[in-house]
Amino acid sequence: MPDIPANIARIQEQIAAACDRVGRSAKEVRLIAVSKVKPAELIEEAFHSGQQLFGESYVQEFQDKALQVQAPVVWHFIGGLQSNKVKYLRDRVAMIHSVDRLSLAEEIDRQWAKIDRPVEILLQVNVGDEQSKSGCAPKQLPELLTAVARLPRLRIRGLMCLPPFSDNPEEVRPYFRQLRELAEQISQLEIPGVEMRELSMGMSGDFGVAVEEGATLVRIGTAIFGERNRKT
Repeated sequence: MPDIPANIARIQEQIAAACDRVGRSAKEVRLIAVSKVKPAELIEEAFHSGQQLFGESYVQEFQDKALQVQAPVVWHFIGGLQSNKVKYLRDRVAMIHSVDRLSLAEEIDRQWAKIDRPVEILLQVNVGDEQSKSGCAPKQLPELLTAVARLPRLRIRGLMCLPPFSDNPEEVRPYFRQLRELAEQISQLEIPGVEMRELSMGMSGDFGVAVEEGATLVRIGTAIFGERNRKT
């Protein structure tokens, strides 16, 4: 069994060290414990070790798990999302990281309108131009942002990316840098209702580099909970 308290403490130390290397405050970076395909009892253990934010990627699994977890955790949805499943997240997640098209944003807006509340979202950018991954193309981002910003229930807080995989974090660094530079360019456009205060990037193997390049939300599963079993 993984030593979850020790793992979380070690990751926080590594985040702080990465911040020190580039002159950032560790308070600028929040850890999201990616708990997909992990049982509720491990989430409870992580919560009681001081972890508050948890990320899920599968809607059905999230529905089941949210009923099992008794601790007052804060849920983020970080996986690919079909419009017909948005209703199952309504009023249950604090942020959706994976908004990559207007039709999905419109459905999120419709669902949160039913409870007359706003929801925070990030726009997912396909920085590696990979056909196997979701995400808006960087060149289409300003147009998508402008359209999504008109939806009254959505609060755009920043960007998210899943860069091409590499065992070498330095090979991934340019993609993290690209996302930060995109956010800086978007900020200069001063689109009403759009904030670029969050960059969701970096996972267990490369979060140090992501933090050096400006990540404010790092999504870490394996380094906390151990290797993930294949989802069936």
